[in-house]
Amino acid sequence: MTDIRCTCRTPRNAGATIWLTGLPSAGKSTIARTLAERLRAEGHRAEVLDGDEIRRFLSAGLGFSRADREANVRRVGLVAEVLARNGVKAVVPVIAPYADSRDAVRERHAASGADYVEVHVAAPVEVCRERDVKGLYARQAAGELTGLTGVDDPYEEPVSPDLRIESGHRTVPESADAVYAVLAERGLV
Repeated sequence: MTDIRCTCRTPRNAGATIWLTGLPSAGKSTIARTLAERLRAEGHRAEVLDGDEIRRFLSAGLGFSRADREANVRRVGLVAEVLARNGVKAVVPVIAPYADSRDAVRERHAASGADYVEVHVAAPVEVCRERDVKGLYARQAAGELTGLTGVDDPYEEPVSPDLRIESGHRTVPESADAVYAVLAERGLV
C-alpha cells in the first residue's frame, strides 16, 4: 500500500522569516523569544536566530564596519531564508542598521518564495540608553566604544515595515501579540 501524505501548506508547517530590526536595547530579542515560545506552544517549528549568537558563531571574525555589518546581515538572512523555505518560523532579532542590507534579505526571500515579515522595533535612543541591556550605551558614553548604532553610527529606519512597534509604549506580550496578529493575517499561524 502506498503512503500518501498531504504536502499542502498549512499554517503549522508554513515557514517564514520574522525579521525584527531596531536599535540596541529596543526590545528585539525579548519580543522574539516571547513570540517563538508562543509559536512552539502551538506546535509550530520556530527558531530564534539571535544577532549576538550569530556574531559569536556564524559571523565570528567580522567587525563593525559597514561592510562587515552588511556581511553579517546577509549571512543571517541566508540562514533564515533556508529555514523558512523548509517550514520553520525563523524569528530574527538583529539590528541590521542599513536599508540596502535589509532590502537584499527581503529580495532573497521573494526570489525563493519564502514568506518574510519585517518588524521595526522602534524605541528612541533615550529609552534604549535607559534600558542599556548590554551596557553598550554606558561604554559609549565613557569613551570605551565607538560605532554604536543610533548614536555615532547610522541606523536607517525602515520606510515601510510590515509592522512598527513602539516598544517604549507597549509591553513585551503586547508587542509579541502584534507580531502574531500580522502572521495570522497572512495565514502563517
